[in-house]
Amino acid sequence: MGRWWQGAVGYEIYPRSFADANDDGIGDLAGITERLPYLEWLGVDAIWIAPFYDSPGYDHGYDVADYKAVNTIHGDLEDFSALVAEAHSRAIKVIVDIVPNHSSSHHVWFQEALKGRDNPYRDYYIWRDPALDGGPPNNWVSHFGGPAWTFDEASGQYWCHLFLPEQPDLNWTNPAVRDEFDGILRFWCDHGADGFRIDVAHGVMKDPQFRDNPQRAAITDPEDPSDVFNAFDHLYDLDQDATIEVYQRWNKVVAPYDAVLIGESNPRTIDRVAGYVREGSLHTVFYLEPAWMVWEPSALLERLEAVDISAETGVSWVIDNHDTSRSPTRFGGGDRGRHRSLAVFSFMAALGGFPFLWEGQELGLVNAEIQAIDLEDPISTRNAHGKGRDGTRSVMPWDDSHANGFCAGATPWLHAPDRMASETVAGQENTENSWLLKHRRLLLLRKTLPDLWETAAVWSDQLDGPAKALRRGDVIAIANFGDSPVAFDLPDGHWNLRFDSRFAATGSAHIGRVEVPAERTYLLSLVS
Repeated sequence: MGRWWQGAVGYEIYPRSFADANDDGIGDLAGITERLPYLEWLGVDAIWIAPFYDSPGYDHGYDVADYKAVNTIHGDLEDFSALVAEAHSRAIKVIVDIVPNHSSSHHVWFQEALKGRDNPYRDYYIWRDPALDGGPPNNWVSHFGGPAWTFDEASGQYWCHLFLPEQPDLNWTNPAVRDEFDGILRFWCDHGADGFRIDVAHGVMKDPQFRDNPQRAAITDPEDPSDVFNAFDHLYDLDQDATIEVYQRWNKVVAPYDAVLIGESNPRTIDRVAGYVREGSLHTVFYLEPAWMVWEPSALLERLEAVDISAETGVSWVIDNHDTSRSPTRFGGGDRGRHRSLAVFSFMAALGGFPFLWEGQELGLVNAEIQAIDLEDPISTRNAHGKGRDGTRSVMPWDDSHANGFCAGATPWLHAPDRMASETVAGQENTENSWLLKHRRLLLLRKTLPDLWETAAVWSDQLDGPAKALRRGDVIAIANFGDSPVAFDLPDGHWNLRFDSRFAATGSAHIGRVEVPAERTYLLSLVS
């Protein structure tokens, strides 16, 4: 018997930026509820809501001060229950974001841990004595800039934080921490959650010896956190073999609720991706590399094939999320970037698994232009040259009214120029061949062609480099990301073009051979 997420398409919502029901400039749960008819019309099967927990907001919700409380800027538990009830009435599942690698420094656990080495909560976090020179215990660096260690003067020890100092890493070797999260998972399942997107799923376990990470490249810009972080091989602070044990336990906790576990996992190598979805662990993992890539057609297709073959049905495919520059911007900008983005996502729709759209992706949005004075992301505000994430997090453009319909009269929390009418939902929902309608057709087609997700993929050896093809039952997907047309020899039979990532016109019949123009994806089905 299949699970509900098999064949589903998800949609990520950043609650601060999606819809503001109470007009205070910050998005809220009630705003999401009001927009569920749109998501039902679009054809999504599940929504993933980024953190809405009680938080001081140093990292806009990913620094959790209370895992069982709703941040008042987003509403309360009653608002969450109302959202779940309305979503379920529309056959939309609700996935909440859980942040197990770290808590907020404002969490009562950490406030207690600061009281001394003998406090019962001390071991909820990772503490180490200084190195012989008095500095940090090792060379680990933070994703957000600087060392991954902050010194506590009172106790004479450092605490570990792979992100901000205000996001201390939890100690997952402590049974008490594991018990706490069992309770947190059950709490949200009891309140109607259908699953969890697990933030930094590959980070919870650390090397027991806390060894230095090898440096693999020179640091060219010490003020750019990503340049510093990527200069190291993260052999000891991330992607430890023992991580799977945490999620095997979680799998048992959520099984009675038929809830899904989706890991944000960024293993060191492609061959380790599948390890997170084996042996009763996570149900699926986000394969994140395409969300960071610029337009590199051959490399992108090579990686998609390798991951698909190694982790069949266990991948949540994405090219956009709240942490990355929007794919049309990364893929060349303008309409060409938009066409490329849709071509990639259309091919991902044929890779099985559980693909996700990022809010506004269906509109073909490029990054918003944010002035330096308006930046909010700590990557930007705490580093001289940090490339922050604000450009992808600007408010969802619903129409051409004030703040693009995000709120009635308030100033949005993240100030950016309004989008043009042609970039909004209202401007695209009735416009033939708009980005929105093409995405909607793709999602609806995936529901009508279950071979796209329930039949094993057989990759063709006809095409290589910037073009690839695969067959799943009676469906063939051909991706040509190159700059010239490619011809593909079809198996016997009449093949109907069901989706063309560039044009609305479909339905043409093909026998023997089909030519796919440049930077396009075709989906064809066998005519019975």
